[in-house]
Amino acid sequence: MSLRNSRNKIAATAFAALVLGLGPALAGPADDTLVVNEDVTIVTRAPAAAHLDGHLKEVYSGWLFREDETRKMQKDDFDNPNFVFLEQGLDAWSAVDGSEGKSCANCHEDIADSMAGVRATMPKVNAKGDLWSMEDYINDCRTNRMGAEAWKWNSADMKNMTLAISLQSRGMPVNVAIDGPAQAFWEKGKEMYYTRFGQLEMSCANCHEDNFGNYIRADHLSQGQVNGFPVYRLKDSGVVSIHQRFVGCVRDTRAETFAAGSQEFRELELYVASRGMGLEIEGAGVRP
Repeated sequence: MSLRNSRNKIAATAFAALVLGLGPALAGPADDTLVVNEDVTIVTRAPAAAHLDGHLKEVYSGWLFREDETRKMQKDDFDNPNFVFLEQGLDAWSAVDGSEGKSCANCHEDIADSMAGVRATMPKVNAKGDLWSMEDYINDCRTNRMGAEAWKWNSADMKNMTLAISLQSRGMPVNVAIDGPAQAFWEKGKEMYYTRFGQLEMSCANCHEDNFGNYIRADHLSQGQVNGFPVYRLKDSGVVSIHQRFVGCVRDTRAETFAAGSQEFRELELYVASRGMGLEIEGAGVRP
């Protein structure tokens, strides 16, 4: 047996031990329907898109892998802890900032109208051919239109604003472009998704494709879908961005991670978002 094969076998054995070490070996997605405020029904399971042929047959929101009490929080906006922060994002939308004396509302007017559907298409290729996440577009407006300072990727201000914008797409289907100018970025994101990282030699797919429904220690593994992001994470007592979660996942493999907002993570975000086609944007997800 080659050294590489030996290392892969050891890594696979260690991962299996983690998966089976605690809790039931398998506990699939809950038999539940996400209806918010007794009014808005959100699709949380759907047939997998054609580009996932051979990988997944059906896609599931991470909401379906949460405990009853956590799922319940997301069914009522009054119980959803995101809304304290989301309201701050709405306030920032109308607040004047920067040397140009402008607010977001000065250009984009009513957030409910101008931002409807935006979250569902992110990330996407901009006019110059660069792949941008929502955070890039926000900072472009701040620096080039408002004359304001850019927000840090995982700052409270940025996460509050992405929450406010994401809510306007709640109930709309994930609709990221993966062809044309986006295809090369998508291919790189896919390659990263299946690349093993760190001392544990684990890829995204090891958890979220091969073992979703299993427990890894006390964590019930989902498919790693991002249609609910940004989410309020109970473990962190705060809002967590997509890239913030990517950072945590890579670190869990005992690897040196890429930075939030990096080109690598924007490409990974595109591929992971494409895995959720058929699901709908939750706007303000709650996760453990």
